[in-house]
Amino acid sequence: MANIRRIAELAGVSVSTVSRVLNKHPYVKEDKRQKVLEAVKQLNYIKNANAVHLSKGKTNSIGVVLPFMNLPYFGEILQGIAGEALKHDYHLHIFQTNYDKSVELDAFHRLKMKEVDGLIISSRSNSLDALLPFLDGANVVFCENLSGEKCKKVFINHYQGVRNGMEYLYSSGHTKIGLCLHRKFGTNSEERIRGFYDSAKAEKHPLLEDWIFNDCYKLEDGRRVVHQWEELENKPTSLIVTSDQVSAGILSEAKKRGIRIPEDLAILSFDNHPIADALDITSYDVPIRKLGEESFKLFLQEDSFASTVLETILYERGTV
Repeated sequence: MANIRRIAELAGVSVSTVSRVLNKHPYVKEDKRQKVLEAVKQLNYIKNANAVHLSKGKTNSIGVVLPFMNLPYFGEILQGIAGEALKHDYHLHIFQTNYDKSVELDAFHRLKMKEVDGLIISSRSNSLDALLPFLDGANVVFCENLSGEKCKKVFINHYQGVRNGMEYLYSSGHTKIGLCLHRKFGTNSEERIRGFYDSAKAEKHPLLEDWIFNDCYKLEDGRRVVHQWEELENKPTSLIVTSDQVSAGILSEAKKRGIRIPEDLAILSFDNHPIADALDITSYDVPIRKLGEESFKLFLQEDSFASTVLETILYERGTV
């Protein structure tokens, strides 16, 4: 592969002139620029990306850590990040973890090796203690509310979102409310659960452990929830569901089994994806794409431990 010294010889200019042309510096005479470009074409020169990265001290790429690619929630976050990255000429390096701790740690090792300029963590499985050795001086944005931690963070106010949902169901006449969520651990899930319990305690309404349904990610999980709900002796009359896909599964299976929505079981969903509108599901709009956009904007802010909080908005439809 031709190097810039060979280009300089062929073009009859200095190596520094070649360097300025290749790096698109403006102060080069046009005749010299054209000579260099012609020499580049003749020699079929391709810039060594690694050498460029070393010289500039940056890769113009950012790592995005997410557990799944095929769930709309994480897909929307990725869309938001990708849109902003494109505006700023950044490339994405995707780390799909499936909540495997070792895969997640690999992303942090690559950050330490300077293969990427920073990381956006959409959801994590490792404890913060396990990640702390990698965070000193690193540009990492967390999509969760790490209270008390000195780090960049952008997050949905999941706690208040669930509390608002509980109050809405109470005002609709429901006192026995269940919760369907992705998982019981992790900051975002813990915030939802805390809002769930705090609301029930404040209103002095009953709340049973059997009314919390875990591992709810996809449409088929919603079908499973209906089966579990039917088996309960003391059933909740309404469910807060943290995914429209799961809500769609609940709605579909309930119809098959003669369960009336909302008369027998009300459904209050989250995300407000197009499927919620299509199936007339009452849902809170969660600004997921904006979460991705804001996380990338925060990544661009150097030497800042800022935080951004995003709120949810209710869209009333026919399932409550």
